[in-house]
Amino acid sequence: MAGLIGVFGGSFDPPHLGHLILADEGRWMLGLDRVLWVVTADPPLKGAPPRASVEQRAAMVEAAIRSDSAFELSRADIDRPQPHYALGTLAWLAERMPKTEFAYLMGADSLRDLPAWHAPDRFVAACSALGVMRRPGVEVDMDQLSAALPGVAEKVRFFNAPVVGFSAMEIRRRIGAGEPFRHLVPAGVAEMILQQGIYR
Repeated sequence: MAGLIGVFGGSFDPPHLGHLILADEGRWMLGLDRVLWVVTADPPLKGAPPRASVEQRAAMVEAAIRSDSAFELSRADIDRPQPHYALGTLAWLAERMPKTEFAYLMGADSLRDLPAWHAPDRFVAACSALGVMRRPGVEVDMDQLSAALPGVAEKVRFFNAPVVGFSAMEIRRRIGAGEPFRHLVPAGVAEMILQQGIYR
């Protein structure tokens, strides 16, 4: 899978060690040249809006990935108008990076829920590969998924990654409660959160 660029989208509210592990394992397992971190201003499938502003989240992602030259912040879902569907993200990137092939990185839960995404058939067609991190307790019925989205199985590349037992929601809760959180996020992200009072 040489020559592929990874696309890793999310609200990153805040970016944490689990995000870095997924992106790095996906990059290595799929042989990606680099991974674009796409900060979504207002994720369409999330119930509540992100707590931190999109510019704060973009700055936190930059702080999180600064030491890894294989990672790069993308403003695809910041600089283009809403709604921010993944299909539109890929179209925006393809327009600016012609002749580039993209591998979309996601968790197994997102793959399972893919038929509920906006224009999922067109999204699958726009990807050269789907890098899917296995999650404990999440089973994906590939026969059922293939019936709903023909051709998806040929593009899926499952990979394993060390499992972290916390989420961005748990980190936000800890910050609000004054509990320890510094070692759940990269040092630069922790400094930004403390200096700017994010999530307090």
